[in-house]
Formats: sequence, C-alpha cells, structure tokens
Amino acid sequence: MKKLFSLVACLVFFIGFSQTKEQDSLTIQLAFQNSDTTKIKTSLLLVKMLYRNQEYDKALKYISQTEKLSQKLNYQDGIAEITYYKALIYALKDDYINARDNYLKAKELFIQLQDTLNIAKVNNSIGLNEIKRGNYNVGLQYSLLALKEFEKRNLKKELCAGYECLANAYYSINNIQKATEYYVKTLDLERQINNNEGSIEALKKLAELYSLQKEYRKSIDYYEKILIMTSVENDSLRSEILPKLGGEYLQFNDYDKALEYLVEGLKLNRSLDNRHGILVSLNNLGNLNLQRNFLKYAEIQLLEAKDIASDIDAKKEQLKNYRLLKSLDSTNKRFDRAFVWQREYYQLQNELTKKETSTLIEQEEPILINNLSINNRIEDTEAVNMDPDAATTQKEFDRLRLIFYGLLGAVAILSTFLILIYLKRNSRLQYTRELEEKNKRIEMQNEAILEQTKHLEDINKVKDKLFSIVSHDLKDSLTSIKGFIDLLKDGSLTQEEFKTLIPELSENANNASLLLFNLLNWSKSQMQSLEPSPCLFDLQEVFADKMNLLEQKLEKKGIILRDKTLRDFVYADKSMVEIIIQNLLTNAIKFSKKGDTITIANQISNGKSIISISDTGVGISKENQQKLFKNSSFTTIGTQNEKGTGLGLTICKELVDLNHGKIWVESDLNVGTTFYVELPKSNPQQNQS
Repeated sequence: MKKLFSLVACLVFFIGFSQTKEQDSLTIQLAFQNSDTTKIKTSLLLVKMLYRNQEYDKALKYISQTEKLSQKLNYQDGIAEITYYKALIYALKDDYINARDNYLKAKELFIQLQDTLNIAKVNNSIGLNEIKRGNYNVGLQYSLLALKEFEKRNLKKELCAGYECLANAYYSINNIQKATEYYVKTLDLERQINNNEGSIEALKKLAELYSLQKEYRKSIDYYEKILIMTSVENDSLRSEILPKLGGEYLQFNDYDKALEYLVEGLKLNRSLDNRHGILVSLNNLGNLNLQRNFLKYAEIQLLEAKDIASDIDAKKEQLKNYRLLKSLDSTNKRFDRAFVWQREYYQLQNELTKKETSTLIEQEEPILINNLSINNRIEDTEAVNMDPDAATTQKEFDRLRLIFYGLLGAVAILSTFLILIYLKRNSRLQYTRELEEKNKRIEMQNEAILEQTKHLEDINKVKDKLFSIVSHDLKDSLTSIKGFIDLLKDGSLTQEEFKTLIPELSENANNASLLLFNLLNWSKSQMQSLEPSPCLFDLQEVFADKMNLLEQKLEKKGIILRDKTLRDFVYADKSMVEIIIQNLLTNAIKFSKKGDTITIANQISNGKSIISISDTGVGISKENQQKLFKNSSFTTIGTQNEKGTGLGLTICKELVDLNHGKIWVESDLNVGTTFYVELPKSNPQQNQS
C-alpha cells in the first residue's frame, strides 16, 4: 500500500511539474512577443491551461489583458474565445448573470464568424448553466441543440459531456426512461474513449435508474461490473457500491448474497468512518433481518440508522428508515410506536414532495409594466347632485374601467414584447439556415475542386508517361531508322549492304508502328474519351484478318499457327476487339521461339463467347503474372530481343472492361501461356432489364 501511495505521489508531482514548466514557457513567450494576433493566441493557450488547472482568478487577469488587446486589434476570433472562457469561469464561480451575459455575447460573435462548432459548445455550456440552476426545460433545449453539431462531427468527448448533462436533467425532472437512454449513450462513449472513471460513474447512475424501474437484475449486473472494474485498494468506491448491491440482491430475494455484500459493506464503511455508507448498510441489513424475522437484530440496526440519518440529514434514507421502523413495530404489535413512525414518514414525504415540485418550476424573468394613469374628469356639480348609491356605483365603474385599461395596456406591451421576441427568433433562425446553406455550397464547391484536381493529376500522369515513352522507346526506333537512311544517303552504305539491313529496318518500323498504335489507344482510354460502339459481328472474320496481318512475322520467327476458331457472333465494339486480338497475338509471337506453336480458338460457355490465344513459348512466372493488366509500364524482352512499352495488356484490360467482358491468364514458366477473353453475345443492359 505504501509503495502505491509513493507511486501516486510521484506521478502527481511530475504531472504538476510538467504543467508548471509549460505554463512558465507560455508566460515567457507572452512577455517577448509583439502586440499582435500571435500574442493573443499565446495568451489564449495560457488562459486555457490556467482554466484546466482551476486557477480561475489568475486566468481572469490574463482574460482582461487579452480582451483589451483583441478589441484594439479588432481580432474577432480572439474576442469570441476570450468571452467564452470568461463565461465558463463565471459559471464555475456561480455568478449566473455574468456567465449568461458572456455566453450570449460569445454566441453572437461565433455566429458572425460562422463557427458552428463553437456555437454548439456555447449552447451546451448555457444548457449546463440552466440545468444547474434548476431551469431544466430551457437547459434541455440548449443542450439538445448543441448535440446535433457534436453528433455531426463525431466529437466523442463533447458528446459524452452533453449526453451526461441531458441524462442528469431528465433524471432531475423524473423522466427515468430518457435519463436511462442518455446514460447508456454516455457509457458507450466513455468506453470508446477509454475513460474508466467516467464509465464507472455512468454504470452507477444506470444501476440506480434500473433499481427505480424495479429491474433489479440489470441493476445488479451494473453494480457488479463496477466492482470488476474497481481495484481492491479503492475502498471509497467499494464502500459506496457494496451496500447498494446488497440492497438489490435483497429486492431480488437472494438473502445469502445480500447478507454477504451488506456485511462486507458495513465493515468497510465503519473502517473508513463513512457515515452515509454505514446508514445505507444498516437500513438494508435491518430490512433483511426484518424479512427473515430476526426482529431483535433488525431493531438494533434500524435504531442506529435512525440516529445517523438525523445527524447527517440524509432525507431519502431517513424516509426509508421510518418505513422500516413502522413495519418492525407493527410486527412486534407495538402499534402506538408504529403510528409515530407512520406520522414521521408522511411528514417527511410531504416535505420532500414539495421540495421536488418547487425545483421543477422554472424561474421566470419579471416583466415590468409601467403604471398607466387615466384622467377621469367628473364635474363637481354632478358629484354633488348624485345620490349616495349612484356615487358608489360610479366609483366602482371608474375603478373597473381603470383596471380594464390597465390590463389592456399590459396585454399590448406583452404582445409587443412577444412579437419582438418572435421576430428576433425568426431572424436568427433564418440567419442560421443561410449559414447552413452557405456551408453546404462551400462543401460542394470543395468536393468539385478536389475531383477536378484529381482528374488533372491523372491527366498529368498520363502526359508524363506519354512523354517518357515517346522520348525513349519511340525515339529509339525512329532514330535507328533515320540512321540507316542517312548512311544510305551519304553513300556510306552500298546497295548490297543496305539490302542486308532491310529486315532490321523493317523490324524497327514495325515496332514503332505497334508502339504508336498502342500508345494512341492507351492515351485515348486514359483521357476518358474512349466510348464503345457495340454491334453483332462474327469473331472468325476478325481472327482471319489478324492472322493474315501477322503471317509474315510468324514465318520470320518459324512459329506454327493453329486455327481452331469457329463461327461465333459477339456483341461488342468490333474495332476494340480487333485491337485486343492483335495485341494478344503480337505478345504470343514476341515470347515464342522457332518451332513453337500458337493456337487460336473460341467457344461458347454460359451464353458468352470465350476467346483463347495459347502459345508454347517461354511462359510467365507467378510473380510477373501479378503485374499484368495494371496501369504500369511493366514489360520484358522478347525471344529475339523485341522491346515493348508494357501498355498492350493494360489497353486490352481497359477495352475488355468497356465491352462488359473479362480477361485473365494461365501460364507456367518454360511451358507456355494462354490468355482468355470473355465477351457477351447480346446486349448486357437488355438482359438486366
């Protein structure tokens, strides 16, 4: 135990030291800063720290200086925040008038600054202030208004404080159901922010509420959760919970459990000299012994509880004690004493009921009405000629008329006052709505700007990639071709030598052509201007055209082509499908060696057409298969050192997706590769409808 106290003392010392060090640092900064907004911000940080450390008088001094500087510089943000903190400190000092005035000033300033979060904080503080004074209905309205903004922003700490405030208010006006609802929300948030102390407080309140609703099992569960969360050394909390938990088991008629907790609670409270805890334990033990017919023990415990309740003025426990003493004396047939306890019980109950009723009546601001005087001229001659009865009637009539005009004037003033309040409220509501609409428009504009920025970034990336490819791959091929032509032009090459270089020159031209073909299609798709024009066409015709186009390449590399295609109609963009097949066939030729076989086939499966292009070439490793079809320039050298951009398969994937199809690959290293393309045979949108 000594070690624990030493550890706690050290922790408190170091926390206090670090706070003092930070406070001194801010004070030094403040002394050397120029009189500008930076100085105001530093001063605000110092005020907030002093407020957290409960040094309110010192904080008020800095508030006064900061307010003067903020007004001098016309720094509205600083004026608003300093006014809010001034209100908070006045509220803690129970100076309601100054607190309310400063809250309202701060709120007006935050409204002008369109600071919805701080408006919500001020509303919540006003709500707390009103609830503290017993104006529960007004307080609830302000707090509920603040919660909307906190929930929108998911501010857990502020929500937690707001929910707890509402729960306390509903509990005070005896709305048990609403109080329970908000304490459940409080508990959930306290757990989310890992606030053990706050969770325990919420559990205690929920246990009490469920006990009032006679849901004793739930009450027991919550009290037991508190004991699990509480360390054995925390005697003060255990001394509070144990007697209450014993009382709940007693309501549940579990006498053994009730006795165990009540005896433990009584011992602990006696050791701590906690008189309220002793009182609760004795009342519940007296009730337990009364129910078990151990009347002697019950009497000793209840009489001791009566004396303690009277000393510490614990009204609710005293009321319970009178009821139990009445039951005890009735059981012992001492009816004269039972009558005394019953009388004491009802007197105290009436006293508490009156007190609770007066608490629920909110204080109203007095409305001052100026006295209205009405000159009522009556001729003396008429007064003299009137008989006594007529004079009395006239006086009564004049008095009633005076009262009537007075009431009429009061109603007129009150109506004017109410109309002004209504108009002001409407103008504020309209102003708030306009602010909300402006905020929404700003949010939409920001979203549009972000979307446009992202689009421009994507286009910029496409541009960079295009420049990279053009400056390297395409430039190499064209430079090579130009070099050959220049040599021929200068006469550095004979006709015979040039003829031997024609195949290489042709290969470079083909590479440049294919690169340009892929590059144009890829850039077009990236710029989002590529739209398919689907129609029904025969796949076999496309295969035939592409095989004729690539026949020379096949012969040059000595690759065997097997045509297993069937006549089959698909619903897609024909030019896009031609690009897909040409790219896949070119790839197959690129990675096949002399004597390898390329097989082209198609089949129908589940109402869709599946194209397959297989080769017995070098294959693709599992690692490289993961890099295919992605928007990156992954490429490898062909079997005859053919180069590429890595865009071919990316284009294929994008074109297949545009035509509502699928593309995938199956490959084994040094065995071969098969690319599959699945295309619809009819309009997919018609099939969905």
